[in-house]
Amino acid sequence: MSTQADHGHELVPRPEQTPDALRAALAVVAPGRLPEMQRAKDDAFAKAVEWQSLSPVRSWVLTWARDIEIAREALRELTAVLDEAMKAVHA
Repeated sequence: MSTQADHGHELVPRPEQTPDALRAALAVVAPGRLPEMQRAKDDAFAKAVEWQSLSPVRSWVLTWARDIEIAREALRELTAVLDEAMKAVHA
């Protein structure tokens, strides 16, 4: 498990801040949260229509971009720990 490709590129790059890109990134870093994301998206879009404002949608995008960034970092840290553990047991 690694977030880095052989050539130094991240396997889970920072997604664009669009619903489709965020959904695709979440599917990689935390697939179990996809239903939660969809519920939050539905709620944000309903509020946007009700309030005649894009603020709920912007908030949804920023919240999920943040959560995905946290999950990417956690995955990176976990990978480093796993790599160190494998080196230790093979030493």
